[in-house]
Amino acid sequence: MKQPHRSADNGDGTYRNPVLHADWSDPDAIRVGDDFYMTASSFHRVPGLPILHSRDLVNWTIIGHALARLEPEAEFQAPQRGGGVWAPALRHHGGRFRIVYPDPDRGLFVTSAEDPVGPWTVPHALKTGKGLIDPCPLWTEDGGAYLVHGWAKSRAGINNRLTVHRMSPDATELLDEGAVVIDGDALPGYRTLEGPKFYRRGEWYWIFAPAGGVTEGWQSAFRSRDPFGPYEGRIVLAQGGTDVNGPHQGAWVDTADGSDWFLHFQDKGPYGRVVHLQPMRWGEDGWPVIGDGGEPVASHAKPCEGGPVAAPDAADDFATGIGPQWSWQANPEPHWGNADSGLRLACLPSDGDLRLLPNLLGQRLPAERFQARTLLRLDAGPGARAGLAVVGDTYAWIGLERTENGVDLVYRVREGGAEEDAAREPADDVAAIGVDVDAGGRCRFLTGAVPRQVGPVFQATEGRWVGAALGLFATTADLLVSGTAEFGPLRVTEGRAGDYEG
Repeated sequence: MKQPHRSADNGDGTYRNPVLHADWSDPDAIRVGDDFYMTASSFHRVPGLPILHSRDLVNWTIIGHALARLEPEAEFQAPQRGGGVWAPALRHHGGRFRIVYPDPDRGLFVTSAEDPVGPWTVPHALKTGKGLIDPCPLWTEDGGAYLVHGWAKSRAGINNRLTVHRMSPDATELLDEGAVVIDGDALPGYRTLEGPKFYRRGEWYWIFAPAGGVTEGWQSAFRSRDPFGPYEGRIVLAQGGTDVNGPHQGAWVDTADGSDWFLHFQDKGPYGRVVHLQPMRWGEDGWPVIGDGGEPVASHAKPCEGGPVAAPDAADDFATGIGPQWSWQANPEPHWGNADSGLRLACLPSDGDLRLLPNLLGQRLPAERFQARTLLRLDAGPGARAGLAVVGDTYAWIGLERTENGVDLVYRVREGGAEEDAAREPADDVAAIGVDVDAGGRCRFLTGAVPRQVGPVFQATEGRWVGAALGLFATTADLLVSGTAEFGPLRVTEGRAGDYEG
């Protein structure tokens, strides 16, 4: 049983923003025929490079991932928070889908597939080195092939500039050393120019790129008659008088009837980088006009009529496996867990820090306000724990802990140093647990068939370049103790829960 979840489709030919109120960071999208496909940053999460599908740019579903595991295998056996897969670019050329993505500690890589569902090829290194980020390829009608990318100061020591290379038509190698074509240091007020997307329209080469930082920045567009410049630019989307902070980094997409649209993200702290859809048109001066005169729109007529109302699943009955909305914090092992008529997680040794737990199974917070409920059974010896967590730079969880004297229901929080009890009470081997998340990421952890709040409200926080995760886990503090935790269906509904026992 899959439960319906939030769609941005109003059902009357219009939509509301954000079209995806979840952490689909650094989105890039394309149209192939009447179908739209999107990918996004996945950072340390496994599987990586999610693939989403839509028929109207509003209703999206997850159809798979391009990366089953992260390489090098040994280095991603533990969570690499802030590392892994940064902003990718998705393109379709010569009958193949290609994703070029960066690992900021290793270089730029490309993977391809005939079908976006997969299988995808083993990633091939296109350019190695530290601090190479945000690549995007471009193929032109005259047979040219190019690649633009940015720089991460944390690894390369430089940023705020964009580099263009000539590329082989099959995207297997770069053909020159590259040249900086836009230097943000030379542009008044520019900082952190990054996230470029490369296009061609008529005689103009276009680079769409954000600047100013993810929380306060803007979206710019640059154009030149030569891929190596010189480029002229202007700001084409900014917050203005709206409540959409830092609108930038995304994709220009057209529809089959020729209308133009722009997908971009907005950083919302614990929710991560949520995705907005803006109308776009070309002004009389030849420059793109995005949103309402350069400011984001809250709602608009849909780009086109497509398939049924849909949104990525959050609920999961675990009847036929683990749904595609879930990811691990490192490359998984077969013994970590399985699902058929429920989810069973092995209680694996841990030092107790959920942020560094490879076998935490997590998903994006799926809406601004939502409720999550599940049933937990702990079948393990003393020192074993299992529960439902909200994990960012800080975290909290509710669940069961086996002690020498029996089983406790525990609510534990880590906001500064060590993880600490916020509530503890005797319990049975089975407990109904849940969390209600309210506006701004305020979390109330619950227990009982008739839910009652346990302990104080917890304020969720973002992680390293990602939003907080809704997670399930099972651990043990004793290497000699084994066992399992069984989770029943995870029920997720959008909206505020209302009153419950306090």
